[in-house]
Amino acid sequence: MAPAQKKQKKNLENINGRLQLVMKSGKFVLGVKQSMKTLRNGKSKLILIANNTPPLKKSEIEYYAMLSKTGVHQYNGSNIDLGTACGRYFRVGVLSITDPGDSDIIRIIPGASAE
Repeated sequence: MAPAQKKQKKNLENINGRLQLVMKSGKFVLGVKQSMKTLRNGKSKLILIANNTPPLKKSEIEYYAMLSKTGVHQYNGSNIDLGTACGRYFRVGVLSITDPGDSDIIRIIPGASAE
């Protein structure tokens, strides 16, 4: 395995571990519609978008996030991988974190706004 792949895999495991901690101790919303609501209300702290989310939805979410000054992170996996990382048995295209709980995911992910 190349060094770049090892770093990418380690980074993904790092994010998955922090994501599991958010699932246990924090507050979050799954799905595009609910995530858009949290962005419009200004409650969202971080948005995770799967890499196979349709471009139109992705750009719309990024636009709303830019208006609400919320960090957006492109998750390095499909919506199936994101759903599995969340501990769910279904696909998750977009995840909005409103309260990170005990996790420091908002400080670690670049582009996220730490408030």
